[in-house]
Order: sequence, then structure tokens, then C-alpha cells
Amino acid sequence: MAKIVHKGEAVIEHPNRVSSASKLMRVTVVVLLLLSAFLIAVITFGGWSALAGMKAICIAWIILDVAFAYFVAKWTRGILPVIATLAMMMGVFAMIAVPSWVDREGSGYAQPALDSTVLATLTSMLVALQLLLIAAALYAFRQQWNVEIEHWPEEEGAALAAGA
Repeated sequence: MAKIVHKGEAVIEHPNRVSSASKLMRVTVVVLLLLSAFLIAVITFGGWSALAGMKAICIAWIILDVAFAYFVAKWTRGILPVIATLAMMMGVFAMIAVPSWVDREGSGYAQPALDSTVLATLTSMLVALQLLLIAAALYAFRQQWNVEIEHWPEEEGAALAAGA
């Protein structure tokens, strides 16, 4: 059997990125990540005076969410399970934080820049958002954005046999 030699470079296509479902999930994950970063920023800066050791972690989380949104917008499929895992961790942190924001309504607590009930509401909204982000990231991961099909340019004509 003769070895096939092609002129030019191979063209790589990603057929699973063409469907409207894949495009919709990509946009959904990007929007959810940006909303998550926004909510975390509002909670962080609104409760800055009350946050003990979480300031640096919250700022890092905001940066990560924005960076992940950038990578998802560029069709990077490998980041999706990481997004789901970190969303689960943030959801747990937020669930733990909701009662502590509600407890700050008692006497003897200094109020942060935003009222603690507002921060508790925003934090519970963050929990729901993280659940949506987990579901969207895992559903997008199932769409296999990384599948590649290689073909040669059509203007090439018939392939030349090696040594011809």
C-alpha cells in the first residue's frame, strides 16, 4: 500500500462547536461565571470590614472566575470540570456564610458597608448561582468541544503517492 502525501497543511474542524446548543452552553457558562465574579465582588467589598481572613481568597476567586470565563469563551473544554469543582467549593463556603451574615443583626456587631441582611441575601443568591454553574459546566463538558476532524484542502485535488 502506497503512503499518501498531501500538499499543504491539514484543516482541523471542531464539529461539536458548530451546534447552537454548544454555543448556548458556552455563553451560559461565561455569563454565570461573570455573574459569580460580580456577586463575590459585591459581597467581598460590601462586607470588607466584617471579613476576617477571606479577603485574599475572595479576590483570588474573582480573578479565577473572570479568567475561567475567558478560557470558556475560547472553547477550552478542559477547564469545565475545574469550574464545577470550584463552584461546589464556593457554594459550600457561601452556605456556611449565610447564617453568619444573619447573626450579625444582633446587638454588639458592627455593620459592614452593606447591611448584613443584604449580604445574607446576596450570599444565598450566590449559592443558587453556584448550583446553576455546576450544572451548566458539567452539561457543557458532555458536549465534547474538543473533538477534532482533520481533512485536507479541497483545492489540492487528488493525493500524490509517496515517491511520485
